[in-house]
Amino acid sequence: MKRRDFVKRGALSTLGIAAAAGIGSVASAARAADWRSERRWETPPGATAATAPPSATAATTLPRQHRFQLDYAPHFGMFRNSAGEELLDQLRFMHDQGFRSIEDNGMRQRPIDEQDAIGRELERLDMRMGVFVANSNGFGVPSFTSGDEDHRARFLADCRDSVEVAQRVDAQWMTVVMGDLSPRLELDYQTANAIESLRRAVEIFEPHGLIMVLEPLNPYANHPGMFLSKIPQAYMICRAVDSPSCKILFDIYHQQITEGNLIPNIDMAWDEIAYFQIGDTPGRDEPTTGEINYKNVFRHIHGKGYDGVLGMEHGNSGRGIEGEQAVIDAYVEVDNF
Repeated sequence: MKRRDFVKRGALSTLGIAAAAGIGSVASAARAADWRSERRWETPPGATAATAPPSATAATTLPRQHRFQLDYAPHFGMFRNSAGEELLDQLRFMHDQGFRSIEDNGMRQRPIDEQDAIGRELERLDMRMGVFVANSNGFGVPSFTSGDEDHRARFLADCRDSVEVAQRVDAQWMTVVMGDLSPRLELDYQTANAIESLRRAVEIFEPHGLIMVLEPLNPYANHPGMFLSKIPQAYMICRAVDSPSCKILFDIYHQQITEGNLIPNIDMAWDEIAYFQIGDTPGRDEPTTGEINYKNVFRHIHGKGYDGVLGMEHGNSGRGIEGEQAVIDAYVEVDNF
């Protein structure tokens, strides 16, 4: 659906914007800071989104545009040395390299005029918007597992706000991070509390055709103590919620660390997977820098008929323009299956 049609449909909705209430705890702030530092490579909200034609600082000498078999989505900041700091110049550079989507975890925190400018440029370039993060209470608190009604209300307010953001940038998917474990509750009670929150959220998203994707995060290298860590667990939850608006974000980096067995797990959870993210391990940089055989994984995903987005949620192993070109070259290599 084109952005202008999506915006028109959203204007007819009775859903409003609800502000997320409350200030997170010190623990929540620390965990959120850890998450942001993990995504050190991203351009944060507040960076400039130019509304003018490409600036003189943007790269003008480009290699021949590559035609990828899968739809890989870079993020803002990944090519800042080649394209310049302005976000729309970065979008144009990505398009010139053959990429046809982008993802931006921090889109919901960007100013509305910046979101609008990005949405217009994506439409002009015929590029898709991948995920942004929908909820503000995903780290440092048992926001889903505790059953606490204040946590639930904040999550649902974030969902209503995310509908408005999705309309501005023509997004279909948004990441939901499911918070910490509740150590005083049996896991089954925690799971039931989480399912109840998600069932309420799909009532917000379903009328708009939007999909929240639940992201299991590895507990070993990055996110100890969080509720959702494995694909079978996410699969069970999605089956229980039973909605086209609640699916799995299969982050290949996280799942290689947590459980491995990537291709069999992709097959077993396939009906509930709506989005993939990429990163090699160790290091969480571009494919070919770690242990994952991405060419085989991508061949398998392509062979199953996947036509969605694969987010490039990783850093660059090299610095400067040379490091950015190495990222592009790595995707050309692993897409050659």
